[in-house]
Amino acid sequence: SGGDITAVKGQLQHVKYIHATDNAFAAILADGTVVTWGDPESGGESTGVQDQLRNVQRIYATDSAFAAILSDESVVTWGDRAYGGDCTRVRAKLQNVREIHATSEAFVAILADDEVVAWGSQHFIADEPLAKFKRLPKQLRNGEQVCASRYVLAATFGDTAVVSWGHASSSWKAMRFENQQNFQTVC
Repeated sequence: SGGDITAVKGQLQHVKYIHATDNAFAAILADGTVVTWGDPESGGESTGVQDQLRNVQRIYATDSAFAAILSDESVVTWGDRAYGGDCTRVRAKLQNVREIHATSEAFVAILADDEVVAWGSQHFIADEPLAKFKRLPKQLRNGEQVCASRYVLAATFGDTAVVSWGHASSSWKAMRFENQQNFQTVC
C-alpha cells in the first residue's frame, strides 16, 4: 500500500522531503505544503488537516501516523490515532516545539524549555517512564543527538556518553565510553 501515486502525481512538484509510515507517504513541497498518499489509516489521507499543513518545516512518522512541525513551532498530526495521529489530549502543550522523535507507536516532543510531551499508543505511553517526565532530566538536556528505535530513545553527549530511556525501563540509563575511538554515532 502507498506505492500508487497516480492520484497525486500532478501535485508532486518541487518536493523537498518525503517521509513514510509503514503504508503511506508524506511529501513536503518547496512552498511548505504537504502531499500525502497511501493507506488512509496510516496517514495517506490528510484532508482533515490539509488547511493546517502550511509552512511545514519537518515531518516525523510512527508506523501509522505523521506529525509535522510548522514554522510557528506548533504541531499538526494525522493518521491512526492509536499511533499518534491524534494529539488532541496534548495539543495545548505542543507550542515552541524544538524537536520530535518517533518510536513505532508514539511521538515524543521536546519543547524549547525542555518539557517532554508524549502521545500515541496508550499502552505504550502508559507504560513509558517518559510519560512521567515533565522535563528532560538534567543529565539529558543539551544532548547533541537524540534518536528513536521502535521502543526506546537515546541521546549522545559529546563523544563519550549515551543515555537511553523508554519501553521496559523504569528510568534513564547512562553509559560512558572510556575509549572514544569506539564511539562514532548512535543513529
